[in-house]
Amino acid sequence: MEVILLQDVEKLGLRGEVVDVARGYARNYLLPRRLAENATPARVAEMRKVDAERAKHEARTAEQAQEIAELLGKTVLRFEVKAGPTGSLFGSVTPSDIADEIWRARRVRVDRRKIATDPLKRIGRYSVSIELFADVDVEVKTLVVPEGGELPPEEELAALEAAEAEAASAAEAEAEVEHVEAETAIAEVLAVVETDTEGESDADVEESPEVDEPEHEEQLPPPAA
Repeated sequence: MEVILLQDVEKLGLRGEVVDVARGYARNYLLPRRLAENATPARVAEMRKVDAERAKHEARTAEQAQEIAELLGKTVLRFEVKAGPTGSLFGSVTPSDIADEIWRARRVRVDRRKIATDPLKRIGRYSVSIELFADVDVEVKTLVVPEGGELPPEEELAALEAAEAEAASAAEAEAEVEHVEAETAIAEVLAVVETDTEGESDADVEESPEVDEPEHEEQLPPPAA
């Protein structure tokens, strides 16, 4: 079954791509979560038209790539996103989001697969490397800002990340202790059951009854000759 991805899906594809997936995977996971839509002929044609239009604005020579690099080197991308108190995002900023924002801000198309970053999952200041052409790269400043707010200083960002990492480590350690305690409790129960079973087996064994030796018959004297 062919679907059009509405979001980047790890190990499957990037937003806007047409991919072939199992029907059950599409109906039970991708479609209900709005990660994809049915790839109808009309929607596929529409997506290809948009992509072809953007392709006219990508670097086709090293000279064009250098010009685009100079432009993007002066560009600062800004994403306002929902974030928790420790700076973790409710979602992420993906390479597709970065490519779309570059198109919106500069009307320049970049290959999403040449954006060298994993999805950004925390607020912060980033420098994202993009390959525009062979041997032509550019670092694009990218701000991931909490919705309705501003970025705190770097020291505070580092402290928030450290606090979150410490909390995650403590939670992992606690879970490990609970796992060990559960395994110990199970082992103790099994040991008791095994002991009881062995006791019952011993009790069920009956002592072999003593067998009386047959009495010797009285020997009669031999008959007289």
